[in-house]
Parts: sequence; structure tokens; C-alpha cells
Amino acid sequence: MSKKEKLQSQYPAENEVEMTFLEHLEELRWRIIYALIGLVIGTVIAWIFIDFFINQILLVPAKQSNFKLQNLRPFGQLFLFFEVALIIGLIISFPNIVYQLWKFISPALRENEKKYISAIVIFTTICFFIGVLFAYFVMLPLTLKFAAEFGSPEIANNFAIDEYFSIILSVIIGAGFVFELPMLSFFLSKIGILTPSIMRKYRRHSIITILILAAFLTPGTDPVSQILLAIPLVLLYEISILVSKIFQKKD
Repeated sequence: MSKKEKLQSQYPAENEVEMTFLEHLEELRWRIIYALIGLVIGTVIAWIFIDFFINQILLVPAKQSNFKLQNLRPFGQLFLFFEVALIIGLIISFPNIVYQLWKFISPALRENEKKYISAIVIFTTICFFIGVLFAYFVMLPLTLKFAAEFGSPEIANNFAIDEYFSIILSVIIGAGFVFELPMLSFFLSKIGILTPSIMRKYRRHSIITILILAAFLTPGTDPVSQILLAIPLVLLYEISILVSKIFQKKD
């Protein structure tokens, strides 16, 4: 049991127990330990089913794009499998990581706000996995199709396996965190850094940034594909304005 939990058990009527700096560090240490335990468990689960994750999920975009993958390093596949297991373990344990983060932050919340931690964890997890699915089913097919078809037909586009998985995993994880924009808006609004008026004021600048980001994520593809990627990001921004309006810090 962590320090904060011990204090709360001693004072059931008062959850607002003042903690010293060292006690906060102790609480942070335990939350990190719990998060790492979850990551280890997630990684072990991923390793048990590693063949399924590799062959039936992560290699599917390569098969659909009709290009060949090559391993160019001794024991390259072994190290690659470990890396993939770790990343998938991170994805599996993401809800626990978010939960530990919010449990550490919870002392800064009002008493009536703490009861929403479970809902926040669920919503954060849903946003993350929506981003992961969007990357897998929309972003990656477009990006890999361009990579496979670009260039001279006299040159075979065979890709190193480590480079391929680097693209796959970075796009998936990146999209997952991009889709956390509403939750970031919630957090910044609660501490008073972000307001709906600021987001509305810089809406045009944000849309331009989103279009640039969409063009970067779909290099060389047609404008339709870029717009297809930009639309969810614009919607996320508008949702974030609504979230900021609802949860902005009250004076």
C-alpha cells in the first residue's frame, strides 16, 4: 500500500490529507512501480502471442501493399520480436499507466472530481485505441501504398524489416497519443492554462497546422488522402474546445 493510501485509510472522513514533499516522491515511486509491473505483465502477454501479433496483424499491411521484407542483421528477427513485444506490452498496459498517473494527480483534484477518475481512465483509453485503429486501418495503408508504388519500376521496393516495423509502430503509437488531444485539453483546462476562448482564437492557426501534419503523415499522396486524415484531427480539435468549455477552471 502506498503512503497516500495509508494516510487515507487512517483518515476515512478526510481524504484531503496534506502530504510532504518526500511523501509525494514516495507516492510517485509507487505509482511508477505499479506502472512498470503492468508493463511487464503486458509484455509477457505480448510475447506469449507474439507470432499472432507479428504474422496476423503487423505484417498484414506489408502483404496488402505487395512488397517484400528482408532481415539484414544476424539475430535481427529475435531483437525485433523483443521490441515488438515491448511496444505491444505498452499498448496493453496503457489503461493501467493512465490509472496510475491520475491516481498520483488526484490529490490536486476536488473531492467531487476524484470520483470521475475511472471514467477519465476509460475515456483516455478509448481515445488512445481509436487512434491506434485509425492509424492501422487508414494511415498505414495510405503511407505504405505510396512507399511501395513510388519510384522506377526497374527498382524493386524491398524494405528492411526493422525499418518497416519502425514505421508501423511509430505511426500507431503516435496516432494513439494524437487522439489524446481532448484529454490534454481537459487537463490543461482544469489547471487553468487553456481556455475555450484561446482555442477559438487560434482555430485557424490550428487548422493550418493540422493540414501540414496530415501532409507530413501522407507524404506524396493525393490531396483527398490528406483531407481524409485531416478531418478526424479537426474534429478532435473541436471536441477539445467543447471539453475545455465544460471543464475550464472556475475561479
